[in-house]
Amino acid sequence: MFTGIIEALGSIAATEMRGGDMRLRISSASLPMAEVKLGDSFATNGVCLTVVAVLSDGFWADVSNETLSLSTFANAKPGQVVNLERAMLASSRLDGHIVSGHVDGVGRVLSYTNDARSIRVGIEAPANLARYIATKGSICVDGVSLTVNRIDGSVFELNVVPHTAAETIIQQYRVGTQINLEVDVVARYLERLLQADKPTESGISMATLADNGFLRARK
Repeated sequence: MFTGIIEALGSIAATEMRGGDMRLRISSASLPMAEVKLGDSFATNGVCLTVVAVLSDGFWADVSNETLSLSTFANAKPGQVVNLERAMLASSRLDGHIVSGHVDGVGRVLSYTNDARSIRVGIEAPANLARYIATKGSICVDGVSLTVNRIDGSVFELNVVPHTAAETIIQQYRVGTQINLEVDVVARYLERLLQADKPTESGISMATLADNGFLRARK
């Protein structure tokens, strides 16, 4: 579990294809690697990766085909700068919002403009994710916890303050940049709870028939 508050910038030092999926080497001069052990979790551009080898300046991690299909790591290249955050402790302050590191899909930067000292970023989300995005709600963009200013269909706008821009890869965004998106986990669980009483593929429930006017109330 993560907070969406970036701890350090790093880079992809190497990529290796192994048995049909990928292994990544992440390096960063800012990470306290003496505290890192095998099995630890790192949010890397918002993707939760498990450490499979610890190095003096970084770590190796495996990336499954599922992750490759839903994230920008499908196009990962050596030298690419990434946002990094270690898994939160139970005693940590939750300064951002609850982030699982399970990326939902890839978005695209549509606009990038200055607004006083802040930056306004317009992003197009995949159509199937738009229903989870709400004005003034939280969203995780490349691992960064941000607040949605407004939304129009599948396009939403963010305001990025100078500190956040300076400490993350957002400063490198340009129109057309692809980014990892994770919607608010609470919204996903709420949707699942609401679906719990709906019919499955095996049949139609009595509650569904009643809700849609196919059953008359008994007098």
